[in-house]
Amino acid sequence: MRRPQAEATVRVCRALLKDESGQNLVEYGLVVGLIGLATIASTTSMATQLKAAFSSMGSALAHYV
Repeated sequence: MRRPQAEATVRVCRALLKDESGQNLVEYGLVVGLIGLATIASTTSMATQLKAAFSSMGSALAHYV
């Protein structure tokens, strides 16, 4: 024989397992996280290329000055 408190806990757990209302929020969070990672990766790559371009321009200008 189960105690009333244990039965209530089981009911709450079953209800939580069936509830999918927070699922969309988690999916949106994952998408935002992936977009953030892609942004960081592309910014890092672009920063390296910009640094090389400015170094090249700087040394070319120093050669003429």
